[in-house]
Amino acid sequence: MTHKELRIRFKDFFKKEGYQWVESASLLPKDDPSVLLTTAGMQQFKPYFVGLKDPKADFNNRVASIQKCFRTADIDEVGDETHLTFFEMMGNFGFNGQVSKEMAIQLAWEFLTDTKWMGIDKERISVTYYNGSRAGTREDSVSKQILDKLYAEGGVAAVTAQSDESNFWGPTGDEGPCGPTVEFYVDGVEVWNIVFNEYYHQADGSLTDTSDNLGVDTGMGFERLLMTVNKLNNVFETDVFTPVIKLVQTLPEKSQRVIADHARGIVFLMADHIRPSNKAEGYILRRILRRLLLHIRGTNVRLEELIETIIDEFSEFYPELKTEKDDILKSAREEADKFGRTIDAGERELNRILSTKDKLTGEEAFNLFSSFGLPIDFIKEKIEVDEREFEEAFDKHRQVSRAGVESKFGGHGLSAGTKLGDEDKQKITQLHTATHLLHEALKHILGEEVHQAGSDINPTRARFDFLFPRKLEEGEIRRIEDWVNQKIKNGFKVKKETMPYTKAIEIGAHAFFKEKYPDTVDVYTIYNKVSGDIISCEVCGGPHVASSKELGKFKIIKEQSSSAGIRRIKAILE
Repeated sequence: MTHKELRIRFKDFFKKEGYQWVESASLLPKDDPSVLLTTAGMQQFKPYFVGLKDPKADFNNRVASIQKCFRTADIDEVGDETHLTFFEMMGNFGFNGQVSKEMAIQLAWEFLTDTKWMGIDKERISVTYYNGSRAGTREDSVSKQILDKLYAEGGVAAVTAQSDESNFWGPTGDEGPCGPTVEFYVDGVEVWNIVFNEYYHQADGSLTDTSDNLGVDTGMGFERLLMTVNKLNNVFETDVFTPVIKLVQTLPEKSQRVIADHARGIVFLMADHIRPSNKAEGYILRRILRRLLLHIRGTNVRLEELIETIIDEFSEFYPELKTEKDDILKSAREEADKFGRTIDAGERELNRILSTKDKLTGEEAFNLFSSFGLPIDFIKEKIEVDEREFEEAFDKHRQVSRAGVESKFGGHGLSAGTKLGDEDKQKITQLHTATHLLHEALKHILGEEVHQAGSDINPTRARFDFLFPRKLEEGEIRRIEDWVNQKIKNGFKVKKETMPYTKAIEIGAHAFFKEKYPDTVDVYTIYNKVSGDIISCEVCGGPHVASSKELGKFKIIKEQSSSAGIRRIKAILE
């Protein structure tokens, strides 16, 4: 089955069932400021699920779509058999209780097994449902009964109960609809996730029961289903990717997959008027474009041919690709030329090193990264790198920033014997807790690659240094402030626990400058007392407030460069 046939069959199936077809929304989410890019098929319908818009007025309470999506968390993993950045999500959605659980499950079963549609052998299919493990929820007994009946009738091969880790979804962002899921697997590969939005996740972490107004939100990975229907080994063997794979088939397999994935992402991001930059979505585009360029550097592969192949393959279903073709080609070439000039000096230095050795120390790799902008992934593809030493080199770099801080304030401003009044001590304590929230906000908004590189707190302001390669844009700064202030408003609790350092790392506590930690450490956790959700968890010497509500309003007053690869934020509490 080709990707074009799959699109047509999915659309025809749900139209015959009375669903209104809705074209894909932009990769730039219009109604969800909590995320940078569209990451799920339900995102354009979120206003209808939360009651901001009337689905009966705009639709007939039942819609279906194939949505283009982009997720940034897996960029570094692309190249294996499963991870993608750009992907498509097939979905069918029901609002206001107009689609029951039985209807949603039966439709999924029919589409997957009926020979007119997917025709997948029933014995290849297994299903899971939610066991009610999360506090404040219940077992999805309705779905269990429906699935048990399918099993008894000789249909589905296996039915299994699963915990909230695998069978409870949502929300997108910090707040929104969520609920138990039913997941269909083919040969052990998850292909269809049916979410029953019978709860609403409040900003403070609590759940409200909305089962009387059930929302049905389904998502089926387009590439993954195409792989299983055709009994292929991985998604890169589908005809979604093979036109590009053919152009790069002489390259190593990992390079083929990185190029095939990133080429699609580049084209679709640019078709939605995103251009390479150091800002937000533009930075994501720049990152994958430059990663692709590194993989084709020194080969006969032409960037323009990759882009044109993608446009030719998908413009029948996404006409905006053809409309934007000239601008996409022009912008991609400009970025490629700019990056080529930047990387030349670094590659000359790397080639010089390659002529004398077959392995780099961590310090040498870090110097190439910090001085010439060579990504560590690119360096590792050319030569073996001592990654442990590389991380140590990062730590040393962080310690340079922290050295002056510790001699003056000990990081949090209360450990150097400075004589301070009670009011100043309280202000420093509040700012110290605020930096923990700031650290989490940076990771949430900018990505998990953010790492603290030092801090300096006095009674008037907090200074926080972190590893990040570019200047923050104004919109990102506002989002970081909003994230911190929302957590302050929610009044999350702060608790202190003393435990072995090894246990602290095992439970996921953030830690810095490992060589300085004793065997036993203090761990401060900011958490939601109602749901138990953890907002921040760090190895720290304190002090901290008892509740985030004590902090007041958080405001960033300056964002600037501290040194190569390190940014600095100065913030106050009003």
